[in-house]
Amino acid sequence: MTVDLAQFHDAFFEESFEALDAMEAALLKLDIGAPDPELINTIFRVAHSIKGGSATFGFSDIASFTHSLETLLDELRSATMPVTVSVSDLLLKSVDVLRAMLRAVQAKQPIDSQRVSDLHFDLEVAIARKSEPAPAVVPQATASGPDAAPARPESPALARWRIRFHPYRELLARGNDPLRMLRELAALGELEVRVDAQMLPPLTEINPQDCYLAWSLELAGEVAEEAIRQVFEWAEGDCDLTIERLPGERQALPGSAEPVPATAAPAPAASALPSSHQPSPAPAASRADAAAKPEAAVNALGDSGSIRVSVEKIDELMNTVGELVITQAMLSQLGSHFDGPDAEKLRAGLAQLERNMRELQESVMRVRMLPISFVFSRFPRMMRDLTQRLGKQIELKLTGEQTELDKTVLEKIGDPLVHLVRNCIDHGIESPQARIAAGKPAEGTVHLDACHRGGNIAVEVSDDGAGLDNERILAKARARGLVDPNDTLTEAEIHELIFQPGFSTAEKTTDLSGRGVGMDVVRRNVKELGGKVEVKSEPGRGSRFTITLPLTLAIVDGQSVLVGTETYIVPLISIVESMQLKASGITRLSGRSEVLSFRGDYLPIIRLHELFGVEPRSRALHEGLVVIAEGDGRRVGLFVDDLLGQQQVVIKSLEANYGHIEGVSGATILGDGSVALILDVPGLIRAASMRAAA
Repeated sequence: MTVDLAQFHDAFFEESFEALDAMEAALLKLDIGAPDPELINTIFRVAHSIKGGSATFGFSDIASFTHSLETLLDELRSATMPVTVSVSDLLLKSVDVLRAMLRAVQAKQPIDSQRVSDLHFDLEVAIARKSEPAPAVVPQATASGPDAAPARPESPALARWRIRFHPYRELLARGNDPLRMLRELAALGELEVRVDAQMLPPLTEINPQDCYLAWSLELAGEVAEEAIRQVFEWAEGDCDLTIERLPGERQALPGSAEPVPATAAPAPAASALPSSHQPSPAPAASRADAAAKPEAAVNALGDSGSIRVSVEKIDELMNTVGELVITQAMLSQLGSHFDGPDAEKLRAGLAQLERNMRELQESVMRVRMLPISFVFSRFPRMMRDLTQRLGKQIELKLTGEQTELDKTVLEKIGDPLVHLVRNCIDHGIESPQARIAAGKPAEGTVHLDACHRGGNIAVEVSDDGAGLDNERILAKARARGLVDPNDTLTEAEIHELIFQPGFSTAEKTTDLSGRGVGMDVVRRNVKELGGKVEVKSEPGRGSRFTITLPLTLAIVDGQSVLVGTETYIVPLISIVESMQLKASGITRLSGRSEVLSFRGDYLPIIRLHELFGVEPRSRALHEGLVVIAEGDGRRVGLFVDDLLGQQQVVIKSLEANYGHIEGVSGATILGDGSVALILDVPGLIRAASMRAAA
């Protein structure tokens, strides 16, 4: 039966990207000169997994590159090559190249062959220039994986084993290397190798991606059967393997005998095992179980306790649950008007339905939730690269990595956090010399923290650097005409200037900073997520940027307000306070502008009935209510007729069927079946400003 391997592509790419993230994290933890063997095994397993999967699916460029990477890692794992700074840099570059290759293949775009070729050459040079073999290192007992060097179990006597290893033809196409397995067996004890070449065809008929050889092996040493099986673990299903313990025991030989090198196998092995490091695309699998062998497919379908579900299916489920929530609210409102002997039973049933719906809604939301560590994981590598480049000493602290938020929010918060962290590294933290001169430790600190706060998530990026230079910011703003020379600004107002488009205090433009395209992007992206950004800074002590975000974009906590006969929803995250005004607290400026006094400041008043063309119940400001709301760092008073209550509402997009409406972020269906618009406070401020200027 022929199996279509394309069905496993998505799983392979997803698994590979996750594995590369794990590989990068392990590389950043490697100690130069004295690496943890388990970390090297982890890195090796990733490379082997990607090589095997890419060879199976016919991604020969990736398989070829990963083969060289795997060879280098094997040298590190066997301690015949030391882990140096240059080797660590080379491995990190390999992660970048592999990630780029996978993305190109996934998008069906051409691979940057020059970049791959250059790094491929560097890998081969590093392998060729390896130092003299270091003393053998006994592998850790915890090592495991595709080609992880099996640990020698403690045993009082030497055992003798007979091993019959007969690979299937497609073994090589699966990414397995018999010679590496033989080398690992040789590392366990004394190995005798006999090659069976009976299946080897004439030279003209040899397919270099097929394996024609078999091996009869005898192994003597302090070896347990499980250790031998670990060597062939990743070839399971691609070979016939028998392991038999021979009678009798041998005494340990004095001294350390050199293991028989597996490469001493007869010459025919070379023709069956190509040394060009460039596997050809794998043929269509002839066995269904072999087709499912790739790591991605195994993990996606295996007994791992989890399954992969596409985001589209989760979105459909979330949308259906939203419709059920609306229907349940309508039934509850309808049930409140019933009378009679069964009315109480009906209301009790509806109350139970409401509880069940809330649990279902929370369960579906949890399915969409992911830990913010998926975003935080990119920063150790970025910190390492930038500190080397800038000559700074910085410690990165990560806390709250397990704080969860909606996948959609998670995907969109990455870029704002990158801007903030880069600013902390480039602008915030001083050079070691400047820090020492200021009485600080030479090493600075950048801290990323995430936590839940009142139904929202707060992400803080802070540093112990120089802090914001208020005088310099103000001078730059005045030079650009953003601030009148005679205006006096508060510290908070000065800090708001850094969010202006194109604003920068950098003396010179570099590829890291100075173009003024950072902080305004941060605020815009966060605002699109329904969140806000706050900044606090103390000269000489550092700065703290706090991003407050909703947990999900599908549901919003809102305040229902009444304007005439229409109901609107104001997101709670935007509301500062609600109040009833006195006639004396209102000031009218030139023209039609009205302001109110609020905590020592004057805020403009936006009459929602005028903005949306609705007939209000009252036009006098002291007869209605004013909701103080905040957006884009500005506060305004929204004039409404009444407050109806707080509630969670399911957001429905308007732009799918209508054009963009300034000041409106979406709509929801209320319990009585009517539609209420969900207000976008920053958009309201812009709409009111344009209306006033017209």
